[in-house]
Amino acid sequence: MGRKQSFTETELLDVTKRLILEHGYDGFHLKLLSQHLSGARSTIYQYYSNKEEIVAACMKRVISQIMQNASSIDETDAMSALQQLLHVYMEESKLHQLLGDASKIKTQNVKALEDLAFVEQAHSFLKVQLSRLFEQAQKEGKLREDLPLPVLIGTFFNLINTPNLMNVPTQQWSSLLFQIWIGGSKR
Repeated sequence: MGRKQSFTETELLDVTKRLILEHGYDGFHLKLLSQHLSGARSTIYQYYSNKEEIVAACMKRVISQIMQNASSIDETDAMSALQQLLHVYMEESKLHQLLGDASKIKTQNVKALEDLAFVEQAHSFLKVQLSRLFEQAQKEGKLREDLPLPVLIGTFFNLINTPNLMNVPTQQWSSLLFQIWIGGSKR
């Protein structure tokens, strides 16, 4: 009698995400995944048929959560919404690293292709939301109008990659970074 299934799909995707972030897409493989799960390697195939399908599902899951959180932001006050959006992005600060590997997935697997298409659509939704908030804040005179939006947006996105050298909670860290972004470091 073989080993019983002892992990859930959620656990499988959590471990997948962690291993992709640690090893990259190229270093991630099913043997590595099975070594980090408490159960038979064959159990993986009860959920997904191959590496590409697992990785695409993992990407879809991460961006779905970000979209859900971003969609729930009240956009009435653009600056407040931008600060909340920064926090949402910082909660998944490794998103770009994870999604950067999407282009490496070469597959004909229908499920993986559907998940990758969803990821692309979600990414487009998030870009539209961010651009809309920046335009709104600029129109309200809350952001400099002498700087092109791509400069403001690019700088905003760079905040996400700022190392948390103080090891404070993400909410506090994103708030500090937003304050420095909006006010600069000048006294």
